[in-house]
Amino acid sequence: MIVRLSKHAHVSLNPAGAQIITNLIQIIYVSQPFGFDEPTLAGILLDARRCNRRDGVTGALVCRHDIYLQLLEGPEVPVRAAYARISQDDRHVGVKELLNGEIQSRLFANWAMLHDPAKTWIWTEQEIANAALDHAEPEEIMKIFVDLADRSGMSAKN
Repeated sequence: MIVRLSKHAHVSLNPAGAQIITNLIQIIYVSQPFGFDEPTLAGILLDARRCNRRDGVTGALVCRHDIYLQLLEGPEVPVRAAYARISQDDRHVGVKELLNGEIQSRLFANWAMLHDPAKTWIWTEQEIANAALDHAEPEEIMKIFVDLADRSGMSAKN
């Protein structure tokens, strides 16, 4: 069982009932949608929000018909499990991890999964088709999510 302790760490209970403090990690990945339409996207968001609430994972999904860019954050084991589920999900093609590491605090602490319909994109469809993400600096990728977090105000839980 994992319980949210703060936006910096989580506490879980081992089988003996002792508390274990868990460090936070963040994974950012990119994939291409398979069969992108509103019902498919709604299903992805519903599944993500349900599992993320259960597992103490937060994040954001930036998407349009040609690409998904997602940030997952939270305790290491549930974040890695979420990424593994996504990697096996047939609604995602070509899943590729872009960034991965420990974090001190969450960007999307109040969001089980924030959805942004690619309004924050800095790359055009043509740039994505020409492998812009293969040449993007980590700071450039991270800036998309930092800007989105700033604009979201994180005032509501979704």
